[in-house]
Amino acid sequence: MKFFHVFLIGLLGWLSFGMGTAANAGSELARRNGTLTVDGEVRQYLLYVPKSYRGDQPVPLVISIHGYGGSPSQQQKESGWNDLADQYGFIVVYPSGTGTPKHWRASGTEDSYKEIDFISALIDKLEADYSIDATRIYVNGHSNGGGMTFMLACTLSDRIAAAGAVSGGYLYPWQDCNPTRPVPLIAFHGTADPVVPYTGGPSRLFHYPFPDIPTFMARYAQSNGCQTTPQTLPAIQEVSGVEYTGCSQNASVIFYTIDGGGHGWPGGRTRLPEFVVGKTTLSIDATQMLWDFFTRYSLK
Repeated sequence: MKFFHVFLIGLLGWLSFGMGTAANAGSELARRNGTLTVDGEVRQYLLYVPKSYRGDQPVPLVISIHGYGGSPSQQQKESGWNDLADQYGFIVVYPSGTGTPKHWRASGTEDSYKEIDFISALIDKLEADYSIDATRIYVNGHSNGGGMTFMLACTLSDRIAAAGAVSGGYLYPWQDCNPTRPVPLIAFHGTADPVVPYTGGPSRLFHYPFPDIPTFMARYAQSNGCQTTPQTLPAIQEVSGVEYTGCSQNASVIFYTIDGGGHGWPGGRTRLPEFVVGKTTLSIDATQMLWDFFTRYSLK
């Protein structure tokens, strides 16, 4: 069992690296790799600036965070955020985690502040280098990157207008979550996720105390001051959703459940093997739905 555990984590990282290599094989126009030294660590990121950018008007910034064993280029390739950046005229940045395999220290450990400092410094740099609309900065992430997104919603609420997560591994302690304002959230999770279980607890890959996802979403909505009973959203084939409304500062929470869905990015442009992550639904496009949600919000 231990060998199988190590094998799957290694395979996930290897496949993600392969996807990232493929992503870099395309046009490099308007794509930039960057580094930033924060808290004594050299951090990396992948930046995409749409060809329509001129710098004479502030544009939104989307921060998209890869999962455990992933990479910025893999997250770019799977999510397809660059396509939407070209379509809607915003800048997107894909920060890189640390270690081998790459990951995010998003569980409230002593090093977690380094991740928060990195993202904050990254926003500072991009605001200095580009014409960024500081009221329209959005963050989203996959898996461990979804857990990182939750931590940022708790700690950088004064800079992040709205957040989104796909198959999030939420481990940041609630007692440390003290946002200065409620951050709107949209999240997606499959009922058959083999990596971050829908019903919580450890998985075959990670022996972490993951929360029960519907309960976590209800608690997040409660922290945003939303009404207890959510509104049911129209189903899209195997995807059902609820929206918590009546929230403080209109900071709604939307939660989509994918019946039989695994750990992949819904509607992903590339997909990991089903035997590793389970079924990836193509019934919805999570990236488009994230953007549609984000456009509802800006900092006042």
